[in-house]
Amino acid sequence: MASFRVRGGIRLKGEIVPQGAKNEALQILCAVLLTSEDVHIHKIPNIRDVNKLIELLSDMGVAVEKTGPESYRFNASAVNLKYLETIDFLKKASALRGSVMILGPLLSRFGKGRISKPGGDKIGRRRMDTHFLGFQKLGATFHYDYRKEIYHIDGSDLTGCYMLLDEASVTGTANIIMASVFAKGKTVIYNAACEPYIQQLCLMINRMGGRIAGIGSNLLEIEGVKALKGTEHTLLPDMIEIGSFIGLAAMTQSEITIKNAQVNKLGVIPDTFKRMGIKLEIRGDDIYVPSQKHYEIETFIDGSILTIADAIWPGFTPDLLSIVLVTATQAKGTVLVHQKMFESRLFFVDKLIDMGAQIILCDPHRATVIGLDRKYPLKGIRMTSPDIRAGVALLIAALSAEGTSVIDNVEQIDRGYQFIDQRLNALGADIIRMD
Repeated sequence: MASFRVRGGIRLKGEIVPQGAKNEALQILCAVLLTSEDVHIHKIPNIRDVNKLIELLSDMGVAVEKTGPESYRFNASAVNLKYLETIDFLKKASALRGSVMILGPLLSRFGKGRISKPGGDKIGRRRMDTHFLGFQKLGATFHYDYRKEIYHIDGSDLTGCYMLLDEASVTGTANIIMASVFAKGKTVIYNAACEPYIQQLCLMINRMGGRIAGIGSNLLEIEGVKALKGTEHTLLPDMIEIGSFIGLAAMTQSEITIKNAQVNKLGVIPDTFKRMGIKLEIRGDDIYVPSQKHYEIETFIDGSILTIADAIWPGFTPDLLSIVLVTATQAKGTVLVHQKMFESRLFFVDKLIDMGAQIILCDPHRATVIGLDRKYPLKGIRMTSPDIRAGVALLIAALSAEGTSVIDNVEQIDRGYQFIDQRLNALGADIIRMD
């Protein structure tokens, strides 16, 4: 298990380039299974979850060639379906939540799929119903072995249909889209997720010869085709990293320029941080965050306490609520953070309280943060990273705190943030990785 030793209280300065989007990468990598031709993908982040998925695809028989520092070529012309029956496959798939998205392409192209219950962050219940209900509406038959926690799906005769998703699940929508591209006739998906990641997946499939309409909306129409060809695709910059860097700059009074942020794809993220009192300047496609000694949280128009809650796109992404929460600890004012989607994601606040933050955990979904306005700096402690986003929130807290902190289990952070210690050290941070 690796740890970070972090010396806090240092102001950072410089430029940083966000990695390719982790959540988009997991979808796009699974989509290479839809064709027997080459798919060339750029801006792939070098992070644990993505690397595990690439390894899994390689084990399935996909030819993988690294063509540059962040570029790979994939060819899925010789997928070994027998590998799906092995214990090795089930073990590797269960270690990675994104592995569930190989089911859609497998059903679509090969007519069958099998996978063990996926893993991922321990942030509460993350049900899979949307995926399998969508497959069933397309005509697939589904069986779940409760004892072995293995899903078996037969999709040998998929037929397009109308479906209203029970929730706008991003991975569920991606999986159903990929399962529909070869289905006979037209598939209409209502209440589809419409995040930029989904838009990118649809645009990629259309370049491959797919026929998807309604991209960017929650109503998608997919005309089934016979086959898809190869393509080239570049991932968006990771919006979660971008939001994390904004919060980091505010907490540490740093002057940071986030390069090539593709601001038009960030939705309400910049405005949400502005409501926290953080000054931002949009310079072309870059975001400049000046050094700020103080930042004050807005109230609602009637003077009531600001609430920041997660919502489906184009609402505020749940992956950044941990960053908003930690950033609020040194703001002036009070904010209620409402995490609607996952009931265990706010439990990391006990570490912030130990550091001196004033936070009231109202229930598993809501926390009230009373900003200290830098009158009482956080103090360094030893703590453990429980998941990807909480881990980075704790790293931000440690960088802003007085003294030295140690963060254990930083493999969780490595799952979503590429070389984060090296990149922040290049801005002046003092982070030492201890194995």
